[in-house]
Amino acid sequence: MSDPVVLITGALTGIGRATALAYARQGANLVVSGRHQDVGEQFAGELSDLGAPAEFVRADVRFDADVKDLVDRAVARFGRIDVAVNNAGTAGTPGPVTDVTDEDYQAIFDTNVKGTLLCLKHEFRVMREQSVGSIVNVSSVFGLMGYPEATLYVGSKHAVVGFTKAAALEGAAHGIRVNAIAPGFTRTAMYEQFTGDDTARDAVDSVLPMHRAGTPEEIAEALQYLGSDKASYLSGHVLTVDGGLMAGGPLLSSS
Repeated sequence: MSDPVVLITGALTGIGRATALAYARQGANLVVSGRHQDVGEQFAGELSDLGAPAEFVRADVRFDADVKDLVDRAVARFGRIDVAVNNAGTAGTPGPVTDVTDEDYQAIFDTNVKGTLLCLKHEFRVMREQSVGSIVNVSSVFGLMGYPEATLYVGSKHAVVGFTKAAALEGAAHGIRVNAIAPGFTRTAMYEQFTGDDTARDAVDSVLPMHRAGTPEEIAEALQYLGSDKASYLSGHVLTVDGGLMAGGPLLSSS
């Protein structure tokens, strides 16, 4: 795929940011989104400095009008969308299921679940007209298993996997591939929130198969593969990028 048009939500930090930078170095045309205008415009400038035509669109994926505007502006700028990376998400605050509130539920499910659904809705709208497109949803290894005191996050990421499989079946007749990536522990702000402090992170790293968490850049490499023509016969797939975590081991057994 030569100079693809790539749309990335949740692009200002972590995996989204690393993915945008990776695509920029390949010369892709980029539309990046997030909720912070000043940070987003600065990041679009950084991407442009790398030689990638780039535009920032402020959007909150919890709102249909925002997502529609994001997708429409991407098409207005570049004429199409070849790859969409639905990365916007939140971990919420870990805690026991007995402490869950309506506000906790809405904070996580409106972003991780409704946000992914709205992105699929509007990306499909464009890609069906094109008769081609590749969508990558960002789930988690915890969308494939459980984790203590993270019921809402785990449930939301299971939903992303379900959306991926259902949308892949719907999209197949229209030339649209839909896959998901399931990162394991990755050195992002969300990882720091889940683990708490350096001592806890060292303890987690010590029982991971590779004795370290992954990097956002490593996840970005896998994301690019899923989005590319190299994965042209891959759809409805959930790619785990977890350093062997799902193969088993002390941390998985204790979960």
